[in-house]
Amino acid sequence: MVDVTAVVVTHNSAEELAACLEAVLQWTPHVVVVDNASQDTSCSVAESYSVELIRNTANLGFAAAVNQGFDRAATGFVLLLNPDATVLAGRDELLAAAEGGASAGLLVSEDGTPQTGFSVRRLPTAKALVFECLGLNRLWPGNATNRQWRCLDLDLTKTQNVQQPAGAFLMVRRDVWRSLGGFSEHFYPVWFEDVDFCARLLAAGYEVCFTPAAKASHRGGHSVGQLAWLNKQLYWYQNLARYAGRHFSRPAALAVTVAAMLGGCLRACVNLVTIASVAVTGMGNGSAVEHGDANPDVDGPHKSVNFAAKRHSKDTGKRHLHVP
Repeated sequence: MVDVTAVVVTHNSAEELAACLEAVLQWTPHVVVVDNASQDTSCSVAESYSVELIRNTANLGFAAAVNQGFDRAATGFVLLLNPDATVLAGRDELLAAAEGGASAGLLVSEDGTPQTGFSVRRLPTAKALVFECLGLNRLWPGNATNRQWRCLDLDLTKTQNVQQPAGAFLMVRRDVWRSLGGFSEHFYPVWFEDVDFCARLLAAGYEVCFTPAAKASHRGGHSVGQLAWLNKQLYWYQNLARYAGRHFSRPAALAVTVAAMLGGCLRACVNLVTIASVAVTGMGNGSAVEHGDANPDVDGPHKSVNFAAKRHSKDTGKRHLHVP
């Protein structure tokens, strides 16, 4: 018997789900799909496979749905897998690596390119989050703080202990999950719940082991991309501030909160200017522009795979080769 249950949380994920389930069912027959009130055919897709389906009549948020899935598991290990992730290789290596508490494998794009800066990160420092909020990491991606946080100095061809792998492809010992109380549902609806969990796991003396032998293809951003621009900013900044309040000193948490407020205002101004400029251009050719069309952060401020790809292009040749 394979001692692992896979938990997949869906929200309007029908387009991605079939490939995800077909692949993970090759790893284990124990698969739980938790649907957060999808309006598409996600539940119908899930029902066409031999999986347990939990239908939520409301969107409970990512953390709450993950906790529901883990509660249904009876195996010693649980694999948290995004619906836009397709496992490729390394189940046994991932299981062995999770003995110390948790493990993760390498996320790659559809063309096989490692998702540098997203697969594995260090726990964020207050300085890293201030830089992120103020857009400094985007303007100056090679700065030392950003490189440290996004593990751009790490050789991801080696098995090693890490701090914060992406929750898109994360194996956890079930007893460890239960002892820590799972994901905190205060991080609603998404972002920073996985970062918070890893911080608590490490603080409790457990380990997170990264093994590149385990791989999954990951599209990224399909659920958060459905959020309206304003909601996306609101959820990300409020959960960032919540994480800072839990894990930083009061002065550091205050600095992050102030930076979040300033960053939110800056992003709003940039978005409004972009909308106005595109609208003016559109008047000349008769095209119409919707608010979402001018959104520069289509995958979300933290979980952007496109952002990680930009980091990769600037670091090719300097290193081998992400959250929230």
